[in-house]
Amino acid sequence: MAGAGQLRLRSLTKRFGEAVAVDELDLDIGAGEFFSLLGASGCGKTTTLRMIAGFERPDDGRILLDGRDLTDVSPHRRPVNTVFQSYALFPFLNVRDNVAFGLKYHDVSRQEQRRRVDRALALVQMDALADRKPHQLSGGQQQRVALARALVLEPTVLLLDEPMGALDAKLRKQLQVELRSLQRTVGTTFVYVTHDQEEALTMSDRLAVLRDGRLMQVGSPSEAYSRPANAYVAGFLGTANLFDTVVTDIAGELATCRVGEVDLLVPAAEAGRRGAAVSLVVRPERVTLEPTAPEAMRTTGGGSSSGGAAGGVNRLPGRIEHATFRGAQTQVILGLPGCTLVADVANLHGEVPDWLREGRQVWACIAPDAIRVLPSPADTATATATDHPPVVEERTK
Repeated sequence: MAGAGQLRLRSLTKRFGEAVAVDELDLDIGAGEFFSLLGASGCGKTTTLRMIAGFERPDDGRILLDGRDLTDVSPHRRPVNTVFQSYALFPFLNVRDNVAFGLKYHDVSRQEQRRRVDRALALVQMDALADRKPHQLSGGQQQRVALARALVLEPTVLLLDEPMGALDAKLRKQLQVELRSLQRTVGTTFVYVTHDQEEALTMSDRLAVLRDGRLMQVGSPSEAYSRPANAYVAGFLGTANLFDTVVTDIAGELATCRVGEVDLLVPAAEAGRRGAAVSLVVRPERVTLEPTAPEAMRTTGGGSSSGGAAGGVNRLPGRIEHATFRGAQTQVILGLPGCTLVADVANLHGEVPDWLREGRQVWACIAPDAIRVLPSPADTATATATDHPPVVEERTK
């Protein structure tokens, strides 16, 4: 079926006793899309996947696949297949027989079975190892066999429940690229569950961030990262500087917010009104560090200890508290008057420059459009220690 694989979840709810694992979830996943469900442990992502697969029955809501209601359809009658973190390969069968196992329960001729197995093995680049047993394979090769076993049944939707969780970091990065390429080749709708933000950002067409069974945000990886819907998403997806503050002034296209003992210029269009409570989000890579006061600050006399703005850029004096070499980047924790800021400095020349050392005085420069302004209601949710928190989460009232 052309364009098959459109998945719709409507008011999907699942309870376990008093606990609500999935809370009235509404979600549209397009045909042929690589879609990730992302969140910390206990957010409801795996429960959602299991309801799509039919392993869990929802208490309320519906699951629609290409307009067909699957809510009451048995798992083995759904045109979906699942790849689990535990690959569950049969140790006494070789690779070819493991992949072909599911076809035994389908009305498929031997010739068609061989064709589909050969194609699946070629897709995952395991055809040369078809006669090996699982114990003769590496972890990455076993994952490829598990994928081939799922793909050979030609599912309309392929569900993947943290399939790379048991692999080492280098292999995971390699297989992220391979899995994305495979999905584009076969055109099957992939629904991928992970707590690993890098996996979701690397592979997804779109992703959904979940918390406590509820959707926090749905969008492309770049949208969710660059324009987070709330402080939780900002803190969960990568590192973020988070500041709670109020809008003290608005002049033209820029608004002013007081953070610690410094003023930050932010986009007025996002700030709302004077006196509004807001949360400011600044990604570390959007902060530029300079070893001396910028020329604009020296010529305009804006070099006071409280910082200032010149040329439409926030320029803030600070002292380096920690500098951590991370290969391609050095992460710097900068003490500003009354607050703390994290910056990522690219190691363009390999070595960390001498001025980027602990205790040195430097200047941080932040363009106003690098600051995301979010409403800050009383119940704003922010990441906890178990939710991949941001390195810095400042609170200034």
